[in-house]
Amino acid sequence: MDNKAYLVQMNGNGVHGKNPVNSKTPNGTGVTGSGLHRLSGNSSLCPTKGKSRRLRWDVKPSEMANNTLNPIRAIVDGMKLTPNPDKPMIALSIGDPTVFGNLPTDDTVIQAMKDAIDSQQYNGYAPSIGYLKSRQALANFYSSPEAPLTAEDVILTSGCSQAIDLAISVLCNPGDNILVPCPGFSLYKTLAVSMGIEVKLYNLLPEKSWEADLKHLESLIDERTSCLIVTNPSNPCGSVFTKEHIQKILKVASRHCVPILADEIYGNMVFPGCSCPSLASLSSDVPILSCGGLAKRWLVPGWRMGWILIHDRNNVFGPALRQGLVKLSQRILGACSIIQGALESILNNTPQSFYNNTIGFLKSNSEICFNELSTVPGLNPIMPSGAMYLMVGIEMDHFPDFKGDVDFTEHLVTEQSVFCLPASAFEYPNFFRIVVTVPEEMMVEACGRIREFCQRHYRPSSCNSNDLDQ
Repeated sequence: MDNKAYLVQMNGNGVHGKNPVNSKTPNGTGVTGSGLHRLSGNSSLCPTKGKSRRLRWDVKPSEMANNTLNPIRAIVDGMKLTPNPDKPMIALSIGDPTVFGNLPTDDTVIQAMKDAIDSQQYNGYAPSIGYLKSRQALANFYSSPEAPLTAEDVILTSGCSQAIDLAISVLCNPGDNILVPCPGFSLYKTLAVSMGIEVKLYNLLPEKSWEADLKHLESLIDERTSCLIVTNPSNPCGSVFTKEHIQKILKVASRHCVPILADEIYGNMVFPGCSCPSLASLSSDVPILSCGGLAKRWLVPGWRMGWILIHDRNNVFGPALRQGLVKLSQRILGACSIIQGALESILNNTPQSFYNNTIGFLKSNSEICFNELSTVPGLNPIMPSGAMYLMVGIEMDHFPDFKGDVDFTEHLVTEQSVFCLPASAFEYPNFFRIVVTVPEEMMVEACGRIREFCQRHYRPSSCNSNDLDQ
């Protein structure tokens, strides 16, 4: 075998060919058009002209790594969480419906996974955007006359979080800004800031069941606004926008020609008597990337199956943005192939009774929590309409022992072994979030402990320090 080193050139379809080292490249350099350096005869890299080797190790994390921060982890990791040893811990903080084992997925979902595994057809690499059959199944499941879909409008992802990542990445450049609800899911900011994208927070109004403050939202838009994020139903609020309110949001986006990233992971998880139309079904001219997944509605967050539904309006996105999503999906070579193989059966065979039972439980637990805490002095719970969360306002003036919601919830753990997530994690202080997926008896117990804690620390407004000294 000769002593020449060969450079393998790659194109989008695989190996294109080999060039021996002593052949000339078009530009006469040792670098090919793909950016790969030539190899010398002894297979060592050619030193770059004018560069000296490093004299010492100096390995540092990238700027992207340093700029990545999850606000929830930043707050929770800094809290002193020492539960009361005399009371078992009740965690109302984790947005995972599987934690307590009381909300299993349906047997048909499990069987679909077993069948996919047993078929031995899904052990290899799938296309980066997903199998055509699986994408077609999703298009059929979510298509409507107002918002029709084909397989070409679907990108499969590794969970809804990757769908959000791809959507932000394809719409935004460093220096752009995105509009994010406040309170809102912390991942939006985590992803955007790491990419050099500015985050502008638009207010949700607790006194209006967490509707968006449309005037505030519109005031934040400028020429570098590249995306409006709308979360409906909401994490952390559990709110569901009405059709009329969604239409008002769409009008703002239309006036300023701003595309929408619709986080609809909790779509269809709404309580009886409440409707939740998708944003795309109400949009006539605003293009929308709708992000969803199996995690919450099917109660399998660990399976990591998500998707982007491309709702282009008037060809605003066009082929370039679609191709951009395809290119970005190729960075990790797609979602889990086995779950893709099970997807069609999961979508088509899960009985309606499963969805109804899940929603019924979440509504019942929400009502228990809301009714119990509504009579606790100093607390103002806001009844949700969907998802699996409930937000509770704290009248901090009546709790002078604590500096804010983080201090309040930290001491709640210390005294009562109940952990609620302080809403400062969602950049919305003086609230805390409760996850309502725990077993009913645990919810009742937790509410009783919260009541006891508040009764101990509550101070009427008239009982200030001057009054107590008299």
